[in-house]
Amino acid sequence: MKNTITFLFCLVGTVAFSKENKTNQHRIITLNGAITEMVCALGHQDKIVATDVTSTFPKSLNAKDLGHVRTLSIESVMALKPTLILATEKDMNPDLAAKLKASGVKTHIFKQVFSIQGTKDLIKEVATVLGEKNYVALQSSIDKKVKTAKGIPSKPKVLFIYARGAGMLMVAGKNTPVDNMIALAGGQNAVTGFDDFKPLTPEALLANNPDYILFFDKGLQSVGGVEGALKIEGLAKTKAGKNKNIIAMDGALLSGFGPRVGEGVVELNQLLSGNAQ
Repeated sequence: MKNTITFLFCLVGTVAFSKENKTNQHRIITLNGAITEMVCALGHQDKIVATDVTSTFPKSLNAKDLGHVRTLSIESVMALKPTLILATEKDMNPDLAAKLKASGVKTHIFKQVFSIQGTKDLIKEVATVLGEKNYVALQSSIDKKVKTAKGIPSKPKVLFIYARGAGMLMVAGKNTPVDNMIALAGGQNAVTGFDDFKPLTPEALLANNPDYILFFDKGLQSVGGVEGALKIEGLAKTKAGKNKNIIAMDGALLSGFGPRVGEGVVELNQLLSGNAQ
């Protein structure tokens, strides 16, 4: 009798654990905007309970914003009782990465390659983790969209400025996501002398003499819009300044390389085609 009771207790406990685990598998935390978009595009938006600050799309996403992954604490992540954490190596604090992997929660930290093929590969990797087999259509939609971008024979020189107010201005060099996007859209990065980002100087503006100045939407707003940008020292003397070729795009669309990357290529292509010299 005692053995029977013990067996039934264990059986009930196992069933209860299985039910709890089945429910918990719907608690996903995404710590990268592109990853968040991919999870949503693959049909799992309702399972996301929290994201990082770069996850701004889709607008219908209803999840807790944990802030920037660089300053994220393991405690704030674990407090939400996730069963799956998805992130990328970019901006990930090594200490946080180690703690996430040691937490016992299923964690995947992907290497993101900022190219069309890299995006398609990442979609497949995310889909595989989610157990989602229907991802090919999402990959194909990127190729179809990119093919609609028009060639620009003049290959205009584009200078991207990362701005957080007039006192914080950085320019994108080679081997940056924006550098890759400019090339995909039919332009060329006006900066060729260095990789990553460096502070903007009047000398650099005049030396590179871009045809277009490109900002994130919020970055352009932070400097006072087009008229504010033209007040940046040296900018008004460039070709872009003289022609008021100051353009801006949504940050995630321009540099996120998520499933909307094809839309980003086409939008930038249209901006560069509309006023191409």
